[in-house]
Amino acid sequence: MWPSIIAKCKEGGADVIETYIFWNGHEPARGKYYFEERFDLVRFVKLVAAEGLFLFLRIGPYACAEWNFGGFPVWLRDIPGIEFRTDNEPYKAEMQTFVTKIVDMMKDEKLYSWQGGPIILQQIENEYGNIQGKYGQAGKRYMQWAAQMALGLDTGIPWVMCRQTDAPEQILDTCNAFYCDGFKPNSNNKPTIWTEDWDGWYADWGGPLPHRPAEDSAFAVARFYQRGGSLQNYYMYFGGTNFARTAGGPLQITSYDYDAPVNEYGILRQPKWGHLKDLHAAIKLCEPALIAVDGSPQYVKLGSMQEAHVYSSGKVFRNGSMAGNAQICSAFLANIDEHKYVSVWIFGRSYNLPPWSVSILPDCENVAFNTARVGAQTSIFTFESGSPSHSSRLKPSILLPEVGWSYLSSTWWTSKETIGTWGGESFATQGILEHLNVTKDISDYLWYTTSINISDDDVAFWSSKGVSPVLTIDQIRDVARVFVNGKLAGSQVGHWVSLKQPVQLTKGLNELTLLSEIVGLQNYGAFLEKDGAGFRGQVKLTGFPNGDIDLTHSVWTYQVGLKGEFSMMYAPEKQGCAKWSGMQIDNIQSPFTWYKTMFDSPEGTEPVAIDLGSMGKGQAWVNGHLIGRYWSLVAPESGCPSSCNYPGAYTESKCQSNCGMPTQSWYHIPREWLHGSDNLLVLFEETGGDPSKISLEVHYTKTICSRISENYYPPLSAWSRLTGGHASLDTVAPELRLQCDDGHVISQIKFASYGTSSGGCQNFSIGKCHASSTLDLVSEACVGNNKCAISVSNDVFGDPCGGVVKDLAVEAECSSPSHTKEPRDEM
Repeated sequence: MWPSIIAKCKEGGADVIETYIFWNGHEPARGKYYFEERFDLVRFVKLVAAEGLFLFLRIGPYACAEWNFGGFPVWLRDIPGIEFRTDNEPYKAEMQTFVTKIVDMMKDEKLYSWQGGPIILQQIENEYGNIQGKYGQAGKRYMQWAAQMALGLDTGIPWVMCRQTDAPEQILDTCNAFYCDGFKPNSNNKPTIWTEDWDGWYADWGGPLPHRPAEDSAFAVARFYQRGGSLQNYYMYFGGTNFARTAGGPLQITSYDYDAPVNEYGILRQPKWGHLKDLHAAIKLCEPALIAVDGSPQYVKLGSMQEAHVYSSGKVFRNGSMAGNAQICSAFLANIDEHKYVSVWIFGRSYNLPPWSVSILPDCENVAFNTARVGAQTSIFTFESGSPSHSSRLKPSILLPEVGWSYLSSTWWTSKETIGTWGGESFATQGILEHLNVTKDISDYLWYTTSINISDDDVAFWSSKGVSPVLTIDQIRDVARVFVNGKLAGSQVGHWVSLKQPVQLTKGLNELTLLSEIVGLQNYGAFLEKDGAGFRGQVKLTGFPNGDIDLTHSVWTYQVGLKGEFSMMYAPEKQGCAKWSGMQIDNIQSPFTWYKTMFDSPEGTEPVAIDLGSMGKGQAWVNGHLIGRYWSLVAPESGCPSSCNYPGAYTESKCQSNCGMPTQSWYHIPREWLHGSDNLLVLFEETGGDPSKISLEVHYTKTICSRISENYYPPLSAWSRLTGGHASLDTVAPELRLQCDDGHVISQIKFASYGTSSGGCQNFSIGKCHASSTLDLVSEACVGNNKCAISVSNDVFGDPCGGVVKDLAVEAECSSPSHTKEPRDEM
């Protein structure tokens, strides 16, 4: 996916690709390095260079990034005497070794800019200023050591420390936030850099999905450059998928879509991508003026909450017209009022500013772009059945009833997972051991098993009182499950929360099994090496006639992982060894069960997703690749507004969606992991689900809409085409632009009206004023093409109602080319 995503970044107006390096991906075992496949760093850097883009390499090596353990390898915490991210010799030695390894690789491959490569910036540490105070003076010494260590590597390019207000003079301190227009570095000798512009947010299992409006993202970026910003980076421009067990914690979902301009599947999210592309083009039109000013721009107060910043090669008079003025001049006009439209007077004329917006004037006269006026299309994503034919060469003896055509398969096999100890590396010891110390994070799962002897008196006591004994654990994270004599008694989910579970014990010896599950290791905060997992405090049984039974110091038998996991039941090459049987009706909704089926890939090239909404919680493998954890936890019913108003400061809870629905139902399967036919899907299901209702779907943009007013701005491309001076912009009509995904074409125009239409995308309706030729003209220009551009003017459609400002509103449908007519030229 890398080449196409990098190309979409460039097409969107990016100059630089910024990326983390994940230490645990590149050094999975101490001294054993891995730079293959998805971790082929050199190949990635060279692909960026091949697109003509620069690279900003954030080495860290702590990353956070909602990535498992913040990018730290778990083996690091086992080094004697180690403390992470402080003045600690064992940690500093390992950190220096890894950072040096990466720098040497880049030098050897000649990837630094002075060697002809794309790398222009690099980062040491990451948001350390947020937690430095927790380490006292040792934190200060560590920060200074990290800076000097990095500088000593002689990379020939600057180093960055983000959110580090006390960064040394030779290190660039930078901003990470939703807004950074008020940020200033700690020295006037340093450029103003925004390393993380949070254009969305991550999601947790059982939570809603965050969204940041395109208008507000554009406002934040325009304000940053208006007030002197040098470099700004979207976090994320493409977030993708945290495949396997790389998603961080606590409880972060497998998707890392982040509401980014390029979505998880590599498809453009519109209008965000297009609106930001237009913003970038407008800012770059101002570049001659931006670099003509050495110090601060000229500041002009335009109102109580309105202001202008003027970049010019000479003095500009507020009330003087710029028409015919030969000097280089660009201006940003801001209205930071959240509610009111305001007209402001500057350059001898009036400008109308929507609430919470910035207008960009590349020539200090004409508005090229306003952050609140979106000219980009809206795209509606769809998941559609890929209609794969069912692979059933190995039919089991009993088939389920044939399922609907949209479901993945009617032929499933099952295998039960062993509860508790299953052999392998199991061992017994006294006391409750910390989860990670036992598993080393080679599995999410750790079993704890002990025995309790129950007397006649205990049973009689419970019977007479009408009560049951209760198992209590002071603290658990992330999931704990309680089994009594092999049967599930109950579960608890949370981050260091208490567990109280009534249990049914019988006379004689009872086997008590606890299952501790990790759903992503903690990825942010101080003292990560001490966070751990599993259980803390006392483990007790209460409700006995002679008092509580403390199990904390009992003898427990430990078993790492699942039997099916370690026998690799998910691997194609192991299917001959695995014990599968045909799925019966009573296997549906069965907890701690493995399921498998075979399927064919959907036709075409669209990204593929699997809908696991009918399942509970577990993990899924396709052809041996772990596509990630799945979990059908439902978000709360409340907290999602019916509409999202862009004005006003954004927070991650402001514009949420998906309330009352599972946080994630669709999971990305890269086409590179699929064969044309006979693909193996294996699921481990913990809580019970119905695999017969799983579907395989292709993901693409089906519906595209746009509405452009005849008084919208000329297309930004017109600025570079025009040579006849400023006035000639007035002769260029606005354009409505539509574009389908790569490989798709516009197959149908579902609505088109030039006039006074009402409604929005998928809900347009014709108004009293309407040019009857609109549908034919738009169809002629667009159907059969991947993209089209139509001038919004009376010259094209005629004037259906004089003296009225008219819009062109269009809704189109995209599909694969085989269903459409031959393409025609654009108008």
